Amino acid sequence: MAKRFFLIVLDSFGVGELPDAYKWNDEGSNTLGAIRNHPNFNCPELEKMGLFNIEGVGGGVSAPKASYARMAEKSMGKDTTIGHWEIAGIVSPEPLPTYPNGFPKEVIEEFEQKTGRKVICNKPYSGTEVIKDYGREHVETGALIVYTSADSVFQIAAHEDIVPVEELYKYCEIAREMLVGKHGVGRVIARPFEGEYPYSRTANRHDFSLLPPADTMLNLLQRAGYDTLSVGKIYDIFAGSGISESRRTQSNTHGMQVTKELQNKDFSGLCFVNLVDFDMKYGHRNDVAGYAAAATEFDAFLTVFLKGMREDDVLLITADHGCDPATPSTDHSREYTPMLIYGNHIKSGVDLGTRASFSDISTTVLEYFGVAQEGTKGKSFLKEVIK
Repeated sequence: MAKRFFLIVLDSFGVGELPDAYKWNDEGSNTLGAIRNHPNFNCPELEKMGLFNIEGVGGGVSAPKASYARMAEKSMGKDTTIGHWEIAGIVSPEPLPTYPNGFPKEVIEEFEQKTGRKVICNKPYSGTEVIKDYGREHVETGALIVYTSADSVFQIAAHEDIVPVEELYKYCEIAREMLVGKHGVGRVIARPFEGEYPYSRTANRHDFSLLPPADTMLNLLQRAGYDTLSVGKIYDIFAGSGISESRRTQSNTHGMQVTKELQNKDFSGLCFVNLVDFDMKYGHRNDVAGYAAAATEFDAFLTVFLKGMREDDVLLITADHGCDPATPSTDHSREYTPMLIYGNHIKSGVDLGTRASFSDISTTVLEYFGVAQEGTKGKSFLKEVIK
C-alpha cells in the first residue's frame, strides 16, 4: 500500500516566545496565547489531538490522540523562507538580509533602469497601509511601489489596471535575478491591488523565492522516486526545487479544499501544505478575532480530514514562526511552534518535549519513507512515535 505523509504548516501559528526572542524585540509574543480565549476560538479537535498538552502551552487533555512536541527554531531568523527551509532540513546560521532603512540607492537605480519605471516609497511598510499612502501616486504616475518589512523581502505593489499582473510578475523576476549575493533577500513578492481609493489587495500575490542553498527533504524524496506535492506557497518558498506537482491557492479555505482533494488522490510520498491566511490576513493585521476564527475553521476541516485518512497515512501539523496579532508589532515573532503527529501507525500521547530544531521534522519524514538524510539537518523522532 502507498505511504502518504501530509505535512500542514499553519503559517505563523506560534506557541510562545523563544529564549532569544529579545534579540528580535519579540519578548512576550505568544500567537496561540493571543487567540485561545477569544470567543471566535473553538478548536475541540486540536485540543483532543494534544495542542494544549505541548510544553509551555498550558491546559491539555488526559489522553491526547496525537503525539506532540514544541519545536525551537535553530536558524537565525523568523521569516517564512528560513522557517520552511528548516522544516525541510536546512538550518540557516546567518539571517537573510533585511533593510530597515529601505534598499540602497544602487539597488533601486538598477531596478528602475531594468524595468523602465520609477520607484516610490522604498521603506518598511504595512502592505495595507502602503497602498493607502502611495496608491494614488502610483495610479497617477505608473511608478512602482517598492517596500519591505522586518523580514527579508522586496515587495512590489501595483494596481492591476495600471500594471497587469503578468507584467508585475516580470518585474518581480527582474528583481529576483538582481537580488543575489549580499542582497539575496528571501523573497521578492508581487502585491497587486485593485479598485478605487483606499484600494484592496487581490488574491494574485506571487512569491519569488531564493533557491535553497542545499538539498532539502523534497529533493531527496523526489530522487528516491516519491511524489512531492505542494499546496499554497510551498512551491514559491522552495523556488520549485524538489516539487513534482504544485497547487496554488487563494486562501485558507481554498488550501484546505485542495488538501482534501489530494487526500482522495492516489499517490505515494509527501503532500506539503501551507495555509497562509493566519499570517497574511490576520497576524500581520493584528486581527485577533480573524485569527481565532481561522483556527476554528481549520479545526472543523481537521475533523473531516482525520476521517478520510488511510491505513498508512501520517498527518503532521506545525508552523514556521509566530505572528502574534495582539502585540503592537505587525511583524513576525520569534516563537516556538507546535508539532502534532497522528496516524494509524503513530502512537498517541507521546510527549516529545521541546525539540532543538524544526529540522527534526524533515528527518522524521525521510525515515518514514526509508530515505537517507544525507546532508540535511535534524534528528528523527520516528522511533519514539511509531507503533
